[in-house]
Amino acid sequence: MAKKTPKKLDDDPNTTGHSWDGIEEFDNPMPRWWLWSFYATIIWGIGYVIAYPAWPMINGATAGVLGWSTRGDVITEIARVEEANAENWAQLAAVDLTRLAEDPELNNYASKAGAAVFKTWCAQCHGSGAAGAKGYPNLLDNDWLWGGDIEAIHTTIAHGIRNEEDDDARYSEMPAFGDILERAEIEQVVNYVMSLSGTPKDASLVSAGETVFVDNCTACHAEDASGDQTQGAPNLKDAIWLYGGDYDAVKATVTYSRYGVMPSWNQRLTEAEVRAVAAYVHQLGGGE
Repeated sequence: MAKKTPKKLDDDPNTTGHSWDGIEEFDNPMPRWWLWSFYATIIWGIGYVIAYPAWPMINGATAGVLGWSTRGDVITEIARVEEANAENWAQLAAVDLTRLAEDPELNNYASKAGAAVFKTWCAQCHGSGAAGAKGYPNLLDNDWLWGGDIEAIHTTIAHGIRNEEDDDARYSEMPAFGDILERAEIEQVVNYVMSLSGTPKDASLVSAGETVFVDNCTACHAEDASGDQTQGAPNLKDAIWLYGGDYDAVKATVTYSRYGVMPSWNQRLTEAEVRAVAAYVHQLGGGE
């Protein structure tokens, strides 16, 4: 069918000149209220970039004649809170940790503050709920490599474990027995260790494994395999495994050793913050 051009009436406004399938668009003026609103937003925008931070520069943004910023507000608020809590932090830095529980108000403050510090700095490894993960200790139970009383926890947090940045870091190193024992001896001692807290893979190797254990492992793990917190040697009888307790995982530990590292926090946190974290971890349920 042939397309028909619409007939222009006498009172019709001019068109824009655009045509779509024979349909033309009237060139009506914008509503006056809309134009004034648009002009007002332009004026407001110009005023905003003059008064407030706006244009990004190389080292920052234009400050604006008012000099206001959200960061400035945050800094002011942090300073206000720190000033309000200064006395609490001072008391926490000086208190005898073993007697902290005798001051319920300060103890409560330490636990709450310690929780905030923990979630900022410690949760990445130990989890937001402190339940840990493979290779990262669970802080909710009562199984501690280096001691779980509040002073021992404080020392571990302050100086860390096997790091090279703090001369007072907790330090021990399990040898890689793959370079010391025969393969058969490793299989024997792994079966013996597994028998202490569960079912060995091959019960016929347990007796021989005990001999290997006595000759090579008791210096750290003790004759009854209960471990030694002064050396960070774990208890092998409680079925709590940092790197996994199945046969392959235990065999890998004996063969290649483990070497977990924890940073020292006494250079990153204040003494009061370290004490707060120690108090928080201690009260989670596993503190000795």
